Amino acid sequence: MQLDRSAKLGTGSVPRLLLEFSLPAIVGMVAQGLYNFVDRMFVGKALDENGIAGVTVALPYMLVSMGLGMLVGFGAAALVSIRLGERKRDEAEQVLGSATALLVGASLALSGLGLLLLDPILKASGASQSILPYARDYLWIIVAGTVFQAVSFGLNAVVRAEGNPWTAMIAMLLSVLLNVLLAPLFLFVFQWGMQGAALATVLSQAAMAVWVLAYFLSRRSLLRLRRRNLRVHWPVCARILAIGSPPCLMQVVAAMLNSLLNHQLATYGGDRAISVMGIIYAIVMMIFMPIFGINQGMQPIVGYNYGALQYRRVTHALLLAMLAATAIALTGFTIAMLCPAPVARLFSRHDNQALVADAVHAMRICFVMVPVLGFQIVGAGYFLAVGKPKQGMLLSLSRQVLVLIPAVAVLPLFFGLNGVWAALPTADLTSAVLTGAWLLAELRHLDRRHMETNGVGTGVEVSTEGVA
Repeated sequence: MQLDRSAKLGTGSVPRLLLEFSLPAIVGMVAQGLYNFVDRMFVGKALDENGIAGVTVALPYMLVSMGLGMLVGFGAAALVSIRLGERKRDEAEQVLGSATALLVGASLALSGLGLLLLDPILKASGASQSILPYARDYLWIIVAGTVFQAVSFGLNAVVRAEGNPWTAMIAMLLSVLLNVLLAPLFLFVFQWGMQGAALATVLSQAAMAVWVLAYFLSRRSLLRLRRRNLRVHWPVCARILAIGSPPCLMQVVAAMLNSLLNHQLATYGGDRAISVMGIIYAIVMMIFMPIFGINQGMQPIVGYNYGALQYRRVTHALLLAMLAATAIALTGFTIAMLCPAPVARLFSRHDNQALVADAVHAMRICFVMVPVLGFQIVGAGYFLAVGKPKQGMLLSLSRQVLVLIPAVAVLPLFFGLNGVWAALPTADLTSAVLTGAWLLAELRHLDRRHMETNGVGTGVEVSTEGVA
């Protein structure tokens, strides 16, 4: 069955394959984005702008916590896939047991450190004296529940690697649904404030962790979580950590970037600017997440056909993914430009006109280059799919690190708060141009390899089929 499924990547309809592989990832990613959106929306309605700012300055720790889940979960998922492909089920179960033990142990250590250094972490993340009480009330519960986020996120990746993407998607959806139900209950009915918002998030993550653990303890899973494997096997863990390091590093870098951004916002715009950034981040994630899902769905199709020397199918899958991702980005751009005020009011209590006006102004600047992001994200993913990690990593880092950090540091010196907002589209455009230049060279390379492999054809023919 696995061979038949793999063969389908080289013979099946490319649009149908892209839909089949992308849809579960899109749903799961959108569900993940809803966590941020729902938290900020309900907190904004219940507590207004200081509440949103409190959640925003808590984000760097949450990114690091998610990075821990990626470090172990993505590494374990890749190793499980390899062991299952080698038909070494016992070794795959040992990876699962080691990953579980590592997730629990490392997350408890991170949680203890976070509780001990709670205020210094928040101040380093940009919290002012007026925001600090809100952020403290929110983050201490998030920190205490780190183990649930790590276990749920990390082991859900192993569920996908085992060959059950729909099960992983359902687990994520149930968690988001519970959060959507609990957050308004705790905020508006029980009036528990920031602690209620955090508790809703932690309980939903705990429910997902229980769901995933129950799955691996049941007969529904291919791999079983066995007591004898629930310990840290250091040779196995070393492989897990080596494989999972790149995505974890990206999360740590994102946390550092968010801290820098918060400090610049506070310097040039005060607490309200941080609140506005929280609104923008929630909206951007709802645009990014389905694009990430398309990117994930494209990669196995491109990778298989690249290895099978079927370069026209590679081009076809790449261009279709770019078109779909760009359509999503354009939809988000259109909404942000045509009706920013109604969107901003979703996060505002008692129609806070000052907050809405500042958010509308910032959205019109920040979103101006959003249409190119679908192209840029999928382009970077292409290089990872064909086994060129240096190019893929550089293109992925170009937006968040190589351009955005210097732009956030320099542009406000000349343009004040508008410079902070302008740093985002500056990074978007620069990284898209870099991606476009590399992709153009790559498509020409694919054209030449197609002709060498088949002995016929022209660049025009390849390009025409790619967009057919």
